[in-house]
Amino acid sequence: MAMHGKKPKSFKADGTPKKRWSAAERAAKGRAPRKSGGVRHPERERFSRRTDHDVEPRDERRFDRRDERRFDRDDRPRRDDRFGRRDDREFRPRRDDRFERRDDRFDRRDERRFDRDDRFERRDDRRRDRDQERRDDRRDFGRRGGFRQDRPRGFRSFQDQPRHHHHDRRRDDRRHETHEVEQDQMSWEATAVEVEVTTDDERSGFAELGVATPMVAALAAQGITEPFPIQRATIADAIAGRDVLGRGRTGSGKTLAFGLPMLTRLAAGEPTGTPRAVILTPTRELALQIADNLSPLATVMGLDLYLVAGGMAYGPQIKAFQRGVDVVVATPGRLIDLLEQGAVDLSQVEIAVLDEADHMSDLGFLPDVTTLLDAVPEGGQRLLFSATLDGAVDKLVRRYLVDPVTHEVDSGRASVTTMTHHVLHLAPHHKNQITAEIANRDGKTVIFARTQMGSDRIAGQLRQAGVLAGALHGGLTQGARARVLAAFKNGEVPVLVATDVAARGIHVDDVTLVLQVDPPMNHKDYLHRAGRTARAGETGAVVSLVLPHQRKLMRRLVGQAGVSTKPLEVTPGSDELKHATGAKECLDAPIDEADYLALIAPKPQQRRRPHGGRRRGGFRGGRGRRNWE
Repeated sequence: MAMHGKKPKSFKADGTPKKRWSAAERAAKGRAPRKSGGVRHPERERFSRRTDHDVEPRDERRFDRRDERRFDRDDRPRRDDRFGRRDDREFRPRRDDRFERRDDRFDRRDERRFDRDDRFERRDDRRRDRDQERRDDRRDFGRRGGFRQDRPRGFRSFQDQPRHHHHDRRRDDRRHETHEVEQDQMSWEATAVEVEVTTDDERSGFAELGVATPMVAALAAQGITEPFPIQRATIADAIAGRDVLGRGRTGSGKTLAFGLPMLTRLAAGEPTGTPRAVILTPTRELALQIADNLSPLATVMGLDLYLVAGGMAYGPQIKAFQRGVDVVVATPGRLIDLLEQGAVDLSQVEIAVLDEADHMSDLGFLPDVTTLLDAVPEGGQRLLFSATLDGAVDKLVRRYLVDPVTHEVDSGRASVTTMTHHVLHLAPHHKNQITAEIANRDGKTVIFARTQMGSDRIAGQLRQAGVLAGALHGGLTQGARARVLAAFKNGEVPVLVATDVAARGIHVDDVTLVLQVDPPMNHKDYLHRAGRTARAGETGAVVSLVLPHQRKLMRRLVGQAGVSTKPLEVTPGSDELKHATGAKECLDAPIDEADYLALIAPKPQQRRRPHGGRRRGGFRGGRGRRNWE
């Protein structure tokens, strides 16, 4: 059968095309004849536009409607689903089948309301929105039938509750137990010292610069007799009252460079009862360190210095300002908070100091700093100090400093002769083991990580390897940060794993090695990290662990920092590693996490006794102590 060139629609199992039924065969099978009659339809254009529309056009009768009033139309459906008059304005009686009591609503008898007996019973007690304080506030230890405020009172107008004060929570007269609470906040107290002025103090280098003799004696008691270069360059101009812009390498003594002239000038003036000097720092740790260093000097000069930082209780800070403070060492956020509360008055500030001025700008503190500097009177002295002074500080200098004198005692590069630098190339799978061996060395070690989670992870891995290490970062509470740093300073924790929060101005004695597990963000961070060692003429080493993909970045950072060193290829236990860092193999047992937490745990504090602090009763009185004998 000819297929007229048409492809078969189906095939048999053997692959041969099926034959189409003829008209007789379709009739024999009971099938209807094909509509096309076996003739193919001519091809049509797929997207042809039709011109012969067989759809009748829409009958537009929009304007053929009768002009009739809408209110008297009767072709709309009737709306019987509502009572009242209908749309045809026909008055009909209201339907009352849905409201059974409607017919007697307005024909009630005029009788007094107080003698009616057809109303429901109502409760005569005061209505409460919620079931609040319905039960006795005393605990019911299985005894039923106690006092309940939700039982009917009847005609009793008096209070029949058993005799006890509503603030008493206990049912007996046993002595109240003292509960221990943990208040994880940092506290600070000024350090008082006693000094004896000698003739040698009057001939020291600090005395020649104009520093007051009591402070010279206090410095001599600490073993500080000669000023550092940054101090010798800036103290005289600062005492003279000029604005100073100073830069010195990390660990060069910038705290005394602005602290000594500030205290000398304040001691010569008259106290006002309000702050006369403000020192702003970017981090809480740096503020704590500055307060610890300057508080003994302020004490011998008869000045009150106080620390104001986040993570500390508000109450002592507000009380300190009420008593009177001469010098405030603060972080910008907390000081602005107290300023907005009206607890601080900065209208008598004579000297404003910005320590780590570039870091204040880098961290986004510039708006807070400008807010505080705008709050102090114009014409006062401004002192800006930092390890690096770049273009970010120019805005502050142009706006607030008047004819400043600039002192720069180094070039801002790694020029410390007692500091050695090592760049170690290693494989990624050796990084954890090499870190543990370097941390296991003798002496204090500071390890820098980029993130908070990274510092916690590295500290935990070191403790598992038998090395006692603590983490320090901004994710900890201020109390925890202070305790970890204190444990590292006194030697209880020999290894400190920190983020860059600890890289700015923190001074810890006897840190002999700085290990950079993660590369710094820029060369300035490299210098600030490296500044944790080789401070005040001591020796130290800076070691950087570099993975293969970090070599190009580290080479650029080291070059910008002015460091000249040759990279070393190291493996765990290699002689090159031991010679460069003093690394030791970790053989000790893992340190229990509970032992570490107990080491840095806060000291337990007893809760203050309420109501006058008396053991029982207080000023509110009590029921006395029962005689059990």
